[in-house]
Amino acid sequence: MNDVSTEQKTPEKLQTLKLLTAGVYLSQALTFMLAGLPLLLGLPLLLGVAVNFWKRNEVQGTWLESHFNWQIKTTWVSLAGFAISGVTFELGIGLFTLLITVVWMVYRITIGWYALNDDKPISKEIK
Repeated sequence: MNDVSTEQKTPEKLQTLKLLTAGVYLSQALTFMLAGLPLLLGLPLLLGVAVNFWKRNEVQGTWLESHFNWQIKTTWVSLAGFAISGVTFELGIGLFTLLITVVWMVYRITIGWYALNDDKPISKEIK
């Protein structure tokens, strides 16, 4: 049995995984571009998290693992925030919930993107 988490990652493999991680950040950002199309709103988030789960074993033990965990948490919390804001919109607090979710999501994508471009993991102080 080949344990992917213990095999050494080549610089080329890490670069490929870094590009994949950047693609997931991009897909999270695309969520804002599709905000006018309610049926497609969560599609980029779901595609990004699918990639995270699909390639999760390949980044295990590397600095990119923290980015995958960060992206997964960003997706699930954002989707929950969007759902809560949709359910509570009629009560008058949905817009407030939506605003908090969007600001939180922009923060997470920005922090992750800058750390990724600096070839650094998401630090524990930020989490």
